[in-house]
Amino acid sequence: MEAMVRLGVFLGIFVLMAAWEWFRPKRRLSLQRRRRWPVNLGLAILNVGVMRLSIGAAAWLAANWAAEQHIGLFNVLPVPRWLSIVLSLLLLDLAIYAQHIAAHRWRWFWRLHQVHHTDMDFDTTTAVRFHPLEIMLSMLYKVALVVLLGADPVAVIAFEVILNGCALFNHGNVGLPPVVERGLRYLIVTPDMHRIHHSAFQPETDSNYGFSLSCWDRLFKTYCPQAREAQATMTIGLSEFRESAELGFVGLLALPFRRSRSR
Repeated sequence: MEAMVRLGVFLGIFVLMAAWEWFRPKRRLSLQRRRRWPVNLGLAILNVGVMRLSIGAAAWLAANWAAEQHIGLFNVLPVPRWLSIVLSLLLLDLAIYAQHIAAHRWRWFWRLHQVHHTDMDFDTTTAVRFHPLEIMLSMLYKVALVVLLGADPVAVIAFEVILNGCALFNHGNVGLPPVVERGLRYLIVTPDMHRIHHSAFQPETDSNYGFSLSCWDRLFKTYCPQAREAQATMTIGLSEFRESAELGFVGLLALPFRRSRSR
């Protein structure tokens, strides 16, 4: 049930974003989709397979176990269920923001996370370009958070759906009308806001860490409102990885284990 809900929402948003990008792209892609999409979607399929064969829906199962054992903050405090769900969503989103900062600042974690940033283009498939080890570590982190919070199983499913949906949206190669962009950015992370995070200019790469809510970047002063280059022409990716030949499917799986290059 949990997997079907997530998959259904994911596929729906993916098709919508891919169609939007096809008809109204923000940027011209430097590599054709037939060269990039098999790599990015191949990683996504591999990650789904690895997760299903290992820890799977561990966060949702952990939420049910914590509720049965009466473990965790919201399973102990006498708060209404609706409030525990809302607070769980907020705190889980904050925790993912913190994890994202750690992925950039801890060298061993960056070795995994750089797989996501080596994409030299930026579209909705970039949202699923992650190394399997990072996906597994992220799930274990969420399991610990879910148990500590005593997060409601409904909140866990909702959070995963929101996180995946927002990632597909804010990695989109699309643009919004300026007035909509400015207003929406006060609530959620927009494509223009997150595209700055994928800039090859390191001070911009190390900003705009939010995936869903944009408030964390403003609150913790990691917000960059505008890139130094125009959005349509800014350089995407990492300056140390500019050869597409080394960024194929197998190359990305091996990337964290290669000799580190300076940022």
